[in-house]
Amino acid sequence: MRKKATLFFVLLLSAIVLLAGCGTNNKSDSGSSDKDTFKVGLEAGYAPFNWTQKDDSNGGVKIEGTAEYAGGYDVEIAKKIADGLGKELVIVKTEWDGLVPALTSGKIDAIVAGMSPTAERKETIDFSENYYKSNLVMVVKKGGKYDGATSIQDFKGAKITAQLNTFHYSVIDQIKGVSKKTAMDNFPSMRVALESGTIDGYVSERPEGVSASAANENFAMVEFKDGFKTSEEDTAIAVGLEKGSKSTEKINKILKGISEEERTKIMDAAIKNQPAAK
Repeated sequence: MRKKATLFFVLLLSAIVLLAGCGTNNKSDSGSSDKDTFKVGLEAGYAPFNWTQKDDSNGGVKIEGTAEYAGGYDVEIAKKIADGLGKELVIVKTEWDGLVPALTSGKIDAIVAGMSPTAERKETIDFSENYYKSNLVMVVKKGGKYDGATSIQDFKGAKITAQLNTFHYSVIDQIKGVSKKTAMDNFPSMRVALESGTIDGYVSERPEGVSASAANENFAMVEFKDGFKTSEEDTAIAVGLEKGSKSTEKINKILKGISEEERTKIMDAAIKNQPAAK
């Protein structure tokens, strides 16, 4: 009886050790626990908020699973959040339409991608306090028919577009008699369309307008005296988080510690350092 009992306990101990070993191996394929990382989703194609670059210059952060890096205003804000949380920042490059699904499925921990906290999005995810607020502008051909416009109504008959699934596209309807064109996936595509004459202009936030006109001498940014009617939830930008996230309060505290002066400096540096893409 004693021998059988001894054998039983040896087998039991071996099983416990084996299971413990399996549990350790399953924590993370990268060798570190997911609890130690802050996975941020962004499209890395919305300069100066975020973009893709080839190296870590100007504070670029490696994009997970690639040899590329991400830079921009969002990346700098994400760094500060990760530092405040005491975690390692991991950038997960994700198409705009895939950001919310990536968050709700647990693929990423947060969206830091120039996203506005709209009522529609709030039905699916939560948001932090705002970390940026911007005005809407129109990007047009320099010296063209619409350069120098002062009202959105000056674009009557113009071929106008904006980014897919953004409020930028919906405000085009405020222009009487406008020729509203199909929404486009990203700003590089809109810049190409504007250069070729496929469109007469596109709606964007001011940082993109500054970026586009700086990158291409043929482009101009139109700011309005009589502009688009928007709500604060549309023009503000916040961090997207999973419903009921325990990190929301901590992230809000971190963002509160970034002064408006510092935020302006970060954005000015992002505009200066962004890739000159057309």
